[in-house]
This record gives sequence, C-alpha cells and structure tokens, in this order.
Amino acid sequence: QLRLVESGGGSVQAGGSLRLTCAAPRTITSVFNMYTMNWYRQAPGKQRELVASISSSRSSTYTDSVKGRFTISRDNSNKKVYLQMNSLKPEDAAVYYCNARSDSSGDAVWGQGTQVTVSS
Repeated sequence: QLRLVESGGGSVQAGGSLRLTCAAPRTITSVFNMYTMNWYRQAPGKQRELVASISSSRSSTYTDSVKGRFTISRDNSNKKVYLQMNSLKPEDAAVYYCNARSDSSGDAVWGQGTQVTVSS
C-alpha cells in the first residue's frame, strides 16, 4: 500500500453529517505518531485548500470556513485520523484528501481522495 487509505465519503443533505477516515499505510505505520496529519479539499475550478490539521501532540487547526463544524482527531493506537463534518453546506462539496507529513523529514504521503457531495 503506497497511499493513505480513505473511507467515509458520500452524498448528504445540507445540514447533515459525515465522518471521513484515513488509515496510515504500512510504510509509515511504525512512525505514525511523529507525523502531522492533514485534510485538504479541492472543489472544481478551485485551488486545493487545507481544511484541518492535527499535530503529533494533537494540537489542531482549522480553516475559518469550517470552524465550529468540523473536528479532526487521531487515534495513534490504530494509526488512523478522522474528520467529523457536521452542519454540512453545499460549499463543502469537494474531493477530500488525507495527507501525512513527517515532523522530522517533511516527507509527505497522500490519499487518493474521497468525494463529498452536499445537496440543498
């Protein structure tokens, strides 16, 4: 497995919730706890943006548009990261990508992306 493994994408109504899951590949499993985990998204015609980030010390940050609605978390025992998305809006529709960046080397690993669709 060369990429992060993502799941949980789908279609929801505006105001609904969705939880994305990202699992670390075998390549970085042993050092997962020293990686900063990130969720990016990219909508058609728009630049990819960083949505949420959680450090190895579990300090998290969010882009302004999702504050109060999204929550990023990590499970270091099971080598997974989550993005809980509540009160979803049509503007949240995008392909969401999981990213892992080594705190020491800066090397990055990406997921294949998962589609999130929000209808009015």
